[in-house]
Amino acid sequence: MRPLPQNQLNPKVKSVWRISDALWITATFVVCAGGFFIAALVEPDSGWAWAVVGIVTAIWVAMMLVWVVVLPPIRYARWRYEVGENELDIAKGIVWRSRSVIPFVRVQNTDTKQGPILRAFGLASVTVATAAGEHVIPGLSFEEADVLRDKIAEQARLAQEDV
Repeated sequence: MRPLPQNQLNPKVKSVWRISDALWITATFVVCAGGFFIAALVEPDSGWAWAVVGIVTAIWVAMMLVWVVVLPPIRYARWRYEVGENELDIAKGIVWRSRSVIPFVRVQNTDTKQGPILRAFGLASVTVATAAGEHVIPGLSFEEADVLRDKIAEQARLAQEDV
């Protein structure tokens, strides 16, 4: 069996994941609990509405603990990538682990992307497109992402010239 790829993401990506997940979990909580909270305020004697708000709040707290505190360090430790001579190797996942080996001859396009949270931390992601879909390497420093994008594009160009 092939050894795991050597390169890890920038450690700042854990903060990016925490912020992104906290925003999505909180937005979902507001949508789910908002109606019941308004119903509880309009009809104060309706204990069921307060019970639902309490249950949804408990679920929100549990999800915040898991996704913001527990998962980012584990996710970071499991995320690895490596650019080989003929392919890009990506390993990721906690429960459902995936290993993608993308031959450069199959690469159609490479991009770097930055959302507002990644940009705030000086990070970017590299997207490698093939006919089968896109593969994303998140959380690289912007300079490292540019170098990696250019290296993959050059390797893909050389591989397609050899065909």
